[in-house]
Amino acid sequence: MMDGTVLIADDDRTIRTVLTQAFTRAGCKVHATSSLVTLLRWVADGKGDLVISDVVMPDGNGLETLQKMGEIRPDLPVIIISAQNNIMTAIQATEAQAYDYLPKPFDLPDLMKRSARALKAKPHSGVSNDILDNGEDLPLVGRTDAMQALYQLVARVMNTDLPVLITGESGSGKSLIARAIHDFSDRQPLPYVVVGPTDLLTAETQVAVVARAKAGTLVFDEIGDMSIQTQAQVVRMLDGLGDDAPRIITTTQADLPEKLEAGTFRNDLFYRIGGVTISVPPLRERVEDIQLLAEYFLTRAQRSGFVMRNFNTEALACIRKFTWPGNVRQLENTIRRLVVTSSEPEISVAETEAVLKNQPSIEAVLGEDGNERLGACVEKQLRRYFDLHGGVLPPAGLYPRILREIEVPLITLALDATGGNQAKCADLLGINRNTLRKKITELDIHVTRRRKLM
Repeated sequence: MMDGTVLIADDDRTIRTVLTQAFTRAGCKVHATSSLVTLLRWVADGKGDLVISDVVMPDGNGLETLQKMGEIRPDLPVIIISAQNNIMTAIQATEAQAYDYLPKPFDLPDLMKRSARALKAKPHSGVSNDILDNGEDLPLVGRTDAMQALYQLVARVMNTDLPVLITGESGSGKSLIARAIHDFSDRQPLPYVVVGPTDLLTAETQVAVVARAKAGTLVFDEIGDMSIQTQAQVVRMLDGLGDDAPRIITTTQADLPEKLEAGTFRNDLFYRIGGVTISVPPLRERVEDIQLLAEYFLTRAQRSGFVMRNFNTEALACIRKFTWPGNVRQLENTIRRLVVTSSEPEISVAETEAVLKNQPSIEAVLGEDGNERLGACVEKQLRRYFDLHGGVLPPAGLYPRILREIEVPLITLALDATGGNQAKCADLLGINRNTLRKKITELDIHVTRRRKLM
């Protein structure tokens, strides 16, 4: 049984009727309306202990009304329900400090459970705001069709038990998608645990990490970079999961089907983690989101104490033309540099070009002669390697061997350039810090911290 008064706002008469009956049977008093104006008046009059509101209404937007209600009664819990089944609606609800968010069609028993928790919470703490902006993570922002399709897929799978494989380039936001799936699911109150190398060392450490995750979420970051031996440990861990097991989410920037064909990724592991695959598009495939993201990062910088700056038209066009191989992470670092290099309110095309010319675009890395591109240099060396085998195929496993040859000097030089500071090195490379630490360990790279003079 529940105790309290529930205010319901929805333009669908059937939903109002069903919810009114359900809450009345549960012991609550109910006021239902199809008008946000009426709802806001009730709230202003001090009525209600819980609000359940749709977003799209004939006389306004439920999220805008939510902000007004928060100003009037900040401790009044509001549950948003919406047929706009995408993560953007959930994020907007988070920004407006909704207590909870449910996409339509919703499960009535689930809504009743959430409502019971909301009525007991005094005051309410609000939906977790971490996935919008925790100061380090990338923002989940985008209006392009590619991102909207991604949001809709996340909304469909977040409350299932299926394992999720998230693919995408470094810096595109894979970890953020994983966190969003957890934070907007029924598992949100439960632990979110990212598995580290030490968690896989022994059967005891594997049991311990599963116990720590409880029935929450267990994340294997960059699973495509794991050795065959480590993959076998993951298989054993997953096979040992019992009842009330955590949900499994994996991320990778590697092409797993290609690694399967090369024999460097286990088939049995692939089948265990590939329940649903979510592909995060690279930034160059969603150019229309670049301005939105750039403005977001400018606002984030202002919240951190910097002067608010804006791009002029030419500078913004320059930003949009860049290929962003480091994706959103690289864009964030670029905006940060532009914010601190000048106090002028407008960012010019000249200073934008000055910052971008020191960063590699996909087509702009030169070879030793100043004209030959990196891709051409690599192709020349690989052709020579094949030629040395005299028409006989090189030993199997070529792909990971070549990547290792490139990764070791790249990371070593980046560490040297940043004085061994791993946080700065990760930003420079445009990869997650945890990914860098794993690479350093797996590739046996020696790190020396020292003060850089430049």
